[in-house]
Amino acid sequence: MTTTQNDMIYSVLDNNLSRIAGIQGAVLLSNDGIGLSAYLLERDQAERIAAACSGIASTMKAISREIDGGRVIRQLVEMDDRYLCIVGCGEGSTLIVVTSRKARLGELGGEAVRTAQALGEWLGTPERTQAQPPAS
Repeated sequence: MTTTQNDMIYSVLDNNLSRIAGIQGAVLLSNDGIGLSAYLLERDQAERIAAACSGIASTMKAISREIDGGRVIRQLVEMDDRYLCIVGCGEGSTLIVVTSRKARLGELGGEAVRTAQALGEWLGTPERTQAQPPAS
């Protein structure tokens, strides 16, 4: 990813997510768990969050396929001291937003989805497919 793309992603994240009360940070990751960009988080922490949330997002997609639920729009994890919102973004990316409990859930969910849609309009990481063996 180029510096210009990183700057554009950061700008979209900042413009949208800074409105959320209690924002702690965000990570944009590819569906294979690689962090593409971080907002207000240290790099090591962002990478650990990306890896862990990639598994959560994949699990929810598998469950949705199993029950014919369609596209997974967002997932919300409530903790004692934080909220974690996971939103599909583009063809093969996921946006993770972390807030304190000061955030209003409707505002968090709405802004996270709007941010993901804004990024998804121009950012697409196609999902990886299995390579087909050469024909014999």
